[in-house]
Amino acid sequence: MRPKTHGSVSLKLLLICVFIAFLLLFVLRSTLTLSRVSTSSSKSTCSSPKCNKIPSSVAKSLIHYTTSAITPQQTHKEILVTSKILDKKSPSNFLVFGLGHDSLMWHTLNYGGRTIFLEEDEAWIQQINKRFPMLESYHVTYDSKVNQANVLIEAGKGTECTTIADPRYSMCQLALKGLPSEIYDIKWDLIMVDAPTGYYEDAPGRMTAIYTAGMMARIREDGETHVFVHDVNRDVEDKFSREFLCEGYMKKQVGRLRHFTIPSHKSNLNMPFCP
Repeated sequence: MRPKTHGSVSLKLLLICVFIAFLLLFVLRSTLTLSRVSTSSSKSTCSSPKCNKIPSSVAKSLIHYTTSAITPQQTHKEILVTSKILDKKSPSNFLVFGLGHDSLMWHTLNYGGRTIFLEEDEAWIQQINKRFPMLESYHVTYDSKVNQANVLIEAGKGTECTTIADPRYSMCQLALKGLPSEIYDIKWDLIMVDAPTGYYEDAPGRMTAIYTAGMMARIREDGETHVFVHDVNRDVEDKFSREFLCEGYMKKQVGRLRHFTIPSHKSNLNMPFCP
């Protein structure tokens, strides 16, 4: 999730332009909404000057990204995939595995919704919280490492892993059981897997995060969940997203980002794990 600091100037300019465009769309949409509300009911007319101002959190985000020398790890085209869904779904419940330099952007694009970040590095959480105290983040411990991926993908094919169940009570080795309780209780509209580290053999791998994201989508009461996996150019992200989020649920891949739409299995437990 944490990007390397060698982003090009051209990429930064593209991201700034995209971010400003979405902010303008947000303001325009908010203005139109207020206009419709005010014409339908005179009692709901807002006379305060604050009604016509950009929310302070949006303003802070805009200032940060236009003055920062560090660019998000995702590319312009990859960011657009998720931002388009957020434009339709926000305010929504958005769970992000990873806390990085793009976290303020996701929080802002989901304005009015709830965005939670799960991060493996406690020191990094403290550092980010000092800069952006409005971000909601929690520490997560990952027990599995990248070098265990082959064993875990085979274990994941067993009935204990393909049975639809709440991850915290699951018998599957891939289920993350130590998350804060509210993470399991919230009905997530979007889930982004961009952590843990996952780029060397002894690093925590994303196997359990990908599996758990898919199971959270399946156990929701109704509807569907948009799940995004970044860095699918890597072996673990590629194989585990295909296996546990299912190629049949994949909507598109742009660069290193895959987008899946997973429906609830709760209303029909006879649905196959993958279509």
